[in-house]
This record gives sequence, structure tokens and C-alpha cells, in this order.
Amino acid sequence: MATVHLRIGDLVWGKLGRYPPWPGKVVSPPKDLKKPRGKKCFFVKFFGTEDHAWIKVEQLKPYHPHKEEMIKINKGKRFQQAVDAVEEYLKKAKGKDQTHSDDKSKSEKGRKTAKPMKIIQEDDEDAFKGGSSDKEQTDSDPEPSTVQRRVAGTVSGFKWESSPASSMEPITKRLKIVEEDTGSTSIQAADSTAINGSITPTDKRIGFLGLGLMGSGVVSNLLKMGHVVTVWNRTAEKQCDLFIQEGARLGRTPAEVVSMCDITFSCVSDPKAARDLVLGPSGVLQGIRPGKCYVEMSTVDPETIIELAQVITSRGGRFLEAPVSGSQQLSNDGMLVIVAAGERSVYEDCSSCFQAMGKTSFFIAGEAGNAARMMLILNMVQGSFMATIAEGLTLAQATGQSQQTFLDILCQGQMASTFVDQKCQNILQGNFKPDYYLKHIQKDLRLAISMGDSVNHPTPMAAAANEVYKRAKALDQSDNDMSAVYRAYIH
Repeated sequence: MATVHLRIGDLVWGKLGRYPPWPGKVVSPPKDLKKPRGKKCFFVKFFGTEDHAWIKVEQLKPYHPHKEEMIKINKGKRFQQAVDAVEEYLKKAKGKDQTHSDDKSKSEKGRKTAKPMKIIQEDDEDAFKGGSSDKEQTDSDPEPSTVQRRVAGTVSGFKWESSPASSMEPITKRLKIVEEDTGSTSIQAADSTAINGSITPTDKRIGFLGLGLMGSGVVSNLLKMGHVVTVWNRTAEKQCDLFIQEGARLGRTPAEVVSMCDITFSCVSDPKAARDLVLGPSGVLQGIRPGKCYVEMSTVDPETIIELAQVITSRGGRFLEAPVSGSQQLSNDGMLVIVAAGERSVYEDCSSCFQAMGKTSFFIAGEAGNAARMMLILNMVQGSFMATIAEGLTLAQATGQSQQTFLDILCQGQMASTFVDQKCQNILQGNFKPDYYLKHIQKDLRLAISMGDSVNHPTPMAAAANEVYKRAKALDQSDNDMSAVYRAYIH
């Protein structure tokens, strides 16, 4: 048998116990995960799932030489999704021309937090039964172009060898409960994605209203994970066709969607749109019946949430608010953070949906409106921070300093993050394609300031940032990304 030499980043076929060969990538194991004793093995991340495993070298084959062979012997749907994920990964990798050192430097500036890792064993009944989109392969692992790798030797005579199960150590995120000093509110960090690679979609019928920047990514991931979804959008022809092609059903009105579905989510732009969707002609309220669940994902003020909760429950409906923290890209990648409040049983019924759309979900105890309060505070901080970064970039330019050097220094310090890196790079490239609309972050700032006023709490930093965003809106930047606040400083 020829010797197979593998390095971090290599694409492989890995065989685990009785399961079929599956496409994966050799990756670095977590620092606290011990390597099994015995024969040489590699830590492999399997495409199309959240699964990782130590695989002995004799159970690995190079990906490309054996691709056609493996496709012929495995025709399953999940398997094909995994192969598609590999091809998408390779397609994206071809577009990258950075050197190993440049890519390593960039990755150290701030990475998106990876989803919890699931490490499987040969007797794991759920292994490879689930599957997720190719988003799993694009964030935390090194691109193949950034790692030196080599596969040596003739592999045509390579055969799988049977071997006993490897010793594995499961990694899971623990449930964390934090009680605030007042004792009035608790926050539970639900491990909503620990098994995202093997999600069992709920058998409940799901409705989704609003297919904007955030909603489109959410619906796409719900469909990928096997949920039955009915969609509606104000401009149906423009937004719904793609999802119908992916298997979604089309509702003619919000009322019809609610009447057809067990759980209906909505994600719209502002308080007025949220109220109109529920209370307007052919609105949600007309379709609500006892037991129907309505989940408001829009970022709005707590007063709007309380009003909607009251009218939904008055008809026997069940209500949950679940605004999300993230952007269009994070929505597409299924990496949103969900903050929920309201009826706990509805939150639990939405478990598989939250696993599909997000990396983490939080349930905030207490009255409906608490999640809205928390989300406005989060977005207030984010909006103020973005305005400050823009101010720093323009001050650097005004004082004759290199904006790129400013960014390089910033991203090597304590404030390093993917957010800072991406937003600043977009500014320097003049790319303001919306990932989170400027008009929406300004709306969130305005609502946060109003919330502060309602409890007599000063918000001077947010108020100052709000004025900068208002100026950017006056410069016709509303429909650009929030980073376009930069233009308020240069005009």
C-alpha cells in the first residue's frame, strides 16, 4: 500500500466505522483535545455537517483522485449536498490569491466565532444523517491556498481497512444561566447549535413574512435544513420566486400564511411595518387562531412588542419575540444570534428553526419586550462604534496619516474583530453595498435613545452618533451599508 502524506488543509475522503466514505478536510484539532494513542491519525472536519473526528491514516483517501469512484458508490441526498459543499468551497478558494503569510495575518485580526464543534464516534447513530449548507466550510478553517500541502505516492491500489472505533472526546457548549443582581431577569444561553450538523427539523409547518436582507438568509437556511416553509413578501414576484424554486410554498397574504402554518415568523424594517403586518388588511391577526404561534423577529421598540403580544394572545395565539443580531452575511451563513422573550414553550417549539438560522440563541425571562430592549442596547453600541471608527479613519486622513496603517494597527490590538476589519476594508475600497442598512441602524439608535429617555437614563454617546447617521441619511446614504456613515465626515 502506498504511503499517503497529508497536511492541514488537504481535502480527503474519510471512513468512520460502518458509515460510507465522506468528504472532509484535515484541520487542526482544538488545543485541549488529546490525540488518540496508537496508529497515526488526522483530525477531519466533514463537509455538509458539524461533525469532526479523528480518522486513522489508513481510513483516508485524497479527495480528487477518488472523487468519481466515491460518487458512484454513494447516491444519498446528504452525501450529494456534502459533495456540493466541497465544490463550492473549491470555487471560493480559487478566487483567493493571497500568500500564506498575508492570509495568516488577516485571520489573526479577528475571526467570526465558529459554531460549536461536534466530534463523532463510530457508534454515533446521528453521524452523517444530518447536513447543512456549505457555509460550514468557509469561516474558521484555513483555505487550501494558504497551507502548504502534499499528497505523495500511488493511491490507485488504496483500500479501506476496518478498524475499531477511535477514542473520542465530545465537545459541547454548556447551558449557562446568569441571574442579574435585581433577580428580576435571567438569561439562559441555549446551546442551540451544538447538533446543527444533524438537525431534525420540526414537523410543524413554518411561515415566514418578510424577505429582506435578513429574512432571505433565514428562509434559505430553514429550507436547507428540511423545514416546510410558506413565504410571503410585500413584493412577492421580486423576492419569492427563488425560494419557491428551492421548495418553499407561497402565501398570498399574511393572514393566509398564518392560517396555513403552525409557527409564523416575521422580519420587517421598523415598528410601523411590524404593526401594519399584524393589524392591517389581510394581516396576521385575521389568520390567528387558538394555538397558532407568532414570532416577531424585527428589531422594534418594546412598546410595539407589548402591543403585538397583547393582540395575538387575545385571539388565543402564542407569542414570542426573537430579534436577531447580525448582518446579511451572517444571516446567509446561519450565524445569527437570536435573543428571545415571551412564551418559553414557543421558544422551545422553535428550537430546530433557531438551530438552522443561528449560532446561538438566548431566552430572556420576564415580560415580552425584554428582548427588544436588549437588542436595541446591542445595536446602539454597534452603531455608535461604527460611527467612531469612521471618525477615526477620517481624522487619520485629515492629519496626513495612512488610513490603511490605522486599520492595520487597530486590527492588531484589543479591538480587533471581523466587524472592524470588514467594515474598514469596505470603506477604503468605497464599497457600501448593504450588509445592514444605514437607515436601520439609525432607526435602532433613535429607538434606544427614546428608551433611555423613558427611564431617565442619559445616552449622550448614542445621541451624538445618531446625529452623524442623520447627516448621512441627508446625503442619500439610507440604503447603503451602515459603514457609509463615513461619508457624513467627508462631505
